[in-house]
Order: sequence, then C-alpha cells, then structure tokens
Amino acid sequence: MTALRLMEKATIDTSASDLRQSVYELIRRKSFIQKPVTLSSGKQSNHYFDMKPTMLDPIGANILAELIFASLPSSRIDYVGGLELGAVPLIGPIVMLSAYKGRPIPGLIVRKKPKEHGTQRLVEGADDVRGKNVLVVDDVTTTGDSALKSIRALQTAGANVVLIISILDREEGATDLYKREGIAFRPLFKASEFLNQ
Repeated sequence: MTALRLMEKATIDTSASDLRQSVYELIRRKSFIQKPVTLSSGKQSNHYFDMKPTMLDPIGANILAELIFASLPSSRIDYVGGLELGAVPLIGPIVMLSAYKGRPIPGLIVRKKPKEHGTQRLVEGADDVRGKNVLVVDDVTTTGDSALKSIRALQTAGANVVLIISILDREEGATDLYKREGIAFRPLFKASEFLNQ
C-alpha cells in the first residue's frame, strides 16, 4: 500500500481497528527486519523491529499518536515521556494530539545520563514531577529494562508512573517485569503478530 493510500485511509477510517491495521501494514513494510541481529539486551535474534522509520513517517506518527491517546486511562495524566532515543519520536505527536483533543498533556524526556553542562538534568521538559502522573512510552520492549531506566529516574524525581505503552512487545520478559513492578503495561502490538504471518 502506498504512503498516499495510507494517508487517505487514515483520514477516512475512524475506528481504532482500522487505524491499527493501517499502522500494522506500515510497520511490516518499514520496520520489521528478518535477519540475524544483536539486540540492546545483548540477546541474539533472527528478527528485528526498527520502529524509527514508522515513528518518523507522517502517517505512522499520526496513527501511533491516535492509538496511544485512545489507550490512555480515564484518570489524570500530567506528562507523557520516556527514555531517549526510543520514546522521543512518539512524545511530540502525542503532545500535539492531546491539545487538539482538548486534553493537553505536556511531554518530558528522560536522558540516559544527565547533561554535563547547563542544567545537568536527567529529566527534561518538566521543572518538577513530584506527585505527577506520568505515562511512559517506548518504541520496542524486549526485557523491559530500557523503559525501566526511565521509570526509575521518574520515580526518583517523585513521579507516579501510571502506565507504560509500547508500540511493540517482543514478548521476551517485559510483561513479567512490569507486573513485578506493579505498573500497567499495554503494547499496541506483539511480535507474534508479525512472526506468525
């Protein structure tokens, strides 16, 4: 399906299932790679999901923001954020969509290490997150350790992480990790949806 056709489909379709199918096709075409790779966890795999081409695609960014926004709990969310670099392409579109939908949610970014100059912050975009409810987003979860780094930094700063939403769960331990941590986890897709086709 061409990018133009996806754009037309995204503007015509209003149901979450139609949007999900559109972005599924985009992920399959742009982000699903079948070849031997080493994952960030150090594990070897015969497939890889590089979500950046999908997240940085105009249609992909729009649909992912819509799907994530539709997955938000009804309770108050004060910030949406996550760890650099995986969460960064998601945060901007979600923030923009939240304003459009009348439920404005500012964004924040958790650095992998504090800046060595200027403010030397680990959490960027928010002056004080103490007592604030934060939605953490991630591109791909494997063991869950990457998003856990941002969760730990936010919790140390006093935030309450209420939900983690990942575009794709590789189904290699993240669900169990977040369950042990007592944090709700919702992937938009699971690796098995692509591997079993």
